[in-house]
Amino acid sequence: MQMGQIRKLNKDQFPPLLLEIPDAPKELYYEGCVPDWSEYKLLTVVGSRKYSTYGADVCKALISGLKGYKIAIVSGLAIGIDSIAHKTALEYEILTIAVPGSGIDRSVLYPRSNRKLADYIIEKGGLILSEYSPLTKAALHTFPRRNRIMAGMSHATLLIEAAERSGTLITAKLATEYNRELLAVPHDITRVTSKGVNKFIKMGAIPVTESEDILEAMSIEFDTNNTNTKLNMNTLSDDERRVINLLNKNPMRKDELIQRLQMDVSQANILLSAMELKELIKEEMSEVRLQI
Repeated sequence: MQMGQIRKLNKDQFPPLLLEIPDAPKELYYEGCVPDWSEYKLLTVVGSRKYSTYGADVCKALISGLKGYKIAIVSGLAIGIDSIAHKTALEYEILTIAVPGSGIDRSVLYPRSNRKLADYIIEKGGLILSEYSPLTKAALHTFPRRNRIMAGMSHATLLIEAAERSGTLITAKLATEYNRELLAVPHDITRVTSKGVNKFIKMGAIPVTESEDILEAMSIEFDTNNTNTKLNMNTLSDDERRVINLLNKNPMRKDELIQRLQMDVSQANILLSAMELKELIKEEMSEVRLQI
């Protein structure tokens, strides 16, 4: 279909799991490519709008580790962890599906700042879904109802970061009510954005510290020969490959590495933290070395 064309999904094209929930939508509008749902396991990724560097790093590391598997990343196109989830999926060529809390037409799509991201999702073969008619504006009541679609259509929901009274927790709670797997990333107990996540872990959510935990929870066999492996340079971003090449012969002091990367210091720190979470590099005594 042409980019920008909004249509109504036939009932037999609905994600199968979505039809199982008590309050299934009567109609869905879509833009983009509707996948063969039988080929994918759907993972909803949710988290705080006011995310921490830790939350961003973890989100990137976990999703990038899913490259090469038949997993689609579902999120709400919101500012924060949602955006990071979509962008990481796109970067690593993982199918991503956005479910906004508004209509799909760009004149009302919420948030306005993510309209270019929505275009990019469509350009890269992704999908945007909404039960709201194309010109419906976002309102307070549209987001909780949107959350039930994300939780209902997916095999599992991954909770990255959330305060104790975050709207993100609505999706997590619905996932448990719909008998879906709820996964959660353990967080610093001193942070506000840790309370909601750690609460669900105490209630029985599956703790996630690496991508393999997600695959196991979704009953997907980890393939050590998969193109996803950290030894395959083709799965890495351009910046990650630059780091690998710089460290290829000898370890390097972190400040020297950042200088040679010629990147903004904060961006370089985020990059290196994400690579350490993926066990590509290791920092000891201000010296960075390869782990692969």
